[in-house]
Amino acid sequence: MLRSMISLLSGGLFGTGLMLSGMTDTTKVQGWLDVLGAWDPTLAFVLGGALLPMAIAWRLTRDRSPLAGGHFPAPAASTPDKALIVGSMIFGVGWALAGLCPGPALASLSFGGWQGALFFAAMISGMWMAPRLRLVLDRGPAKA
Repeated sequence: MLRSMISLLSGGLFGTGLMLSGMTDTTKVQGWLDVLGAWDPTLAFVLGGALLPMAIAWRLTRDRSPLAGGHFPAPAASTPDKALIVGSMIFGVGWALAGLCPGPALASLSFGGWQGALFFAAMISGMWMAPRLRLVLDRGPAKA
């Protein structure tokens, strides 16, 4: 029950932050990414506002356990591999074209109309297909 309450509170806080920061406004996000055109630097404050508390949280959670049980995830590997680089590029292109990433896409289901629902369905389909496609690509070409 405690875990569910913490999840609900965290999700509500995250969604509120997305709405207040403008991260659910696709034109604002695309303006942030349009560095060579009509660049809108205001989302830099959102980025800074996310990095600082997260850096503090990583420090505070070292050698501790979550209130609701389990364990905190270990920091990610510091050396990027090919899959991370390619995945980041695909994510960035999708974010630039649509103006949405997974969190705001979920939030947009409540106000995004059919376009938001279509984007969300395409995003979920891509998430489902990605590991399957990776298995096929890792096997390499079929031998004749």
